Amino acid sequence: MNVIICPGMHEIDLTKSFISGLSDFNSDIFSCLSSVKILIYLGNNLKTLSAFHILNFLFEKIEDMKSPIIFIAFSAGVVGGLQAAYLWQFLGGRVKAFIAIDGWGVPLFGNFPIHTISHDYFTHQSLLRMPGGNNNFYAQPAVEHLEIWRSPQSVRGWWVNPNLTTKSTKIYLTVSEFLHMLLKHYEKISPENQLGKGE
Repeated sequence: MNVIICPGMHEIDLTKSFISGLSDFNSDIFSCLSSVKILIYLGNNLKTLSAFHILNFLFEKIEDMKSPIIFIAFSAGVVGGLQAAYLWQFLGGRVKAFIAIDGWGVPLFGNFPIHTISHDYFTHQSLLRMPGGNNNFYAQPAVEHLEIWRSPQSVRGWWVNPNLTTKSTKIYLTVSEFLHMLLKHYEKISPENQLGKGE
């Protein structure tokens, strides 16, 4: 399984901090997964928004288009990343899921599961996403926009899932824990058991 990370328009140090923050959870969030290849797209300025450049990056890095991909995109990277996901799938590739972190203003629709992570409740509520989408997250207390990318291991909030079997439909955890849960889920499932759109 490939995980492609599409940062926003910000200093590269923030993305390094994001990866480091994920590694602070359970020693290394990615080492808990048996067969994950991490790809970090480091396009700068307008290339962050460019599905064409992200698609070229994927063709350079991935040998087998049928190898499943999960996108993790932040801010402006959600724009280019989501368009690249559509195109990759259109060309025969396999998109297992798309995780949009603070992709406010981007219509989050697709025929693959889309999950959202937001820096506050207002952003979580105002996202343009498919109705009935489950398995999303918002920070509580709210944090600054860049903080959710800088420190996923320390930003805490609510995992929102109406299908939870517990009494509550929300569970309190960190961004790192939420991402770990999603990645483990998608590593385990086969295509026929994949969660439905936006779940």
